[in-house]
Amino acid sequence: MNLAPETLQQPEPDSSYGGPLPSSRPLRADARRNRDALVVAAREAFLAGDAAHVEDIARRAGVAVGTLYRHFETREALVEEVYRQEVAELCQTPARLLAQHAPDEALRTFLLLLVEHAAVGRGMGEALESIMATDSPVFDDARVEMARALDELLAAGVAAGLVRDDVEGRVVLRALGGICGMRAKGWKDDAIQVVTLLYDGLRYGAANHGK
Repeated sequence: MNLAPETLQQPEPDSSYGGPLPSSRPLRADARRNRDALVVAAREAFLAGDAAHVEDIARRAGVAVGTLYRHFETREALVEEVYRQEVAELCQTPARLLAQHAPDEALRTFLLLLVEHAAVGRGMGEALESIMATDSPVFDDARVEMARALDELLAAGVAAGLVRDDVEGRVVLRALGGICGMRAKGWKDDAIQVVTLLYDGLRYGAANHGK
């Protein structure tokens, strides 16, 4: 199963295939449904470790291959969109967590979600490798967004006196990224232990910690 970067062989233009939709053009409702279905189908295929050929993904989504090509010029573009959506969903959670939990507990929950995100990334490992050799900014963008989400949670914790005020989100992300990037067996259990260490450390010295 080789998912090395490749440019998809697109069909010859004719009346049944159109070029990629311009990003500035709003998608019709049916086109949006097709695009969303393609992303969902691709995610399922990648996580299952399937070969995930474009024909298979289109079949899973219930659309023609030409429809896939209209939305994604290359296989890498589809992989990138799947990953971007994973990160976007993850980074939308701080507001919900803060509405449901105390700031320190919201932070702990998000740290555990980062571990789960890393597990999803491993499931998509071979697919993601196909964009690692490209000049895509998707991974840099993801780190920025995740650090920003952590900053939001840290700021809420600091304001409540539950989290120390001298640590930034990017530092926490780097600390957790080290263990999540390991390929050793049992990495996830170890990562959860590291979350506990980080969580305790982030609360140490906070104004209201232990009160």
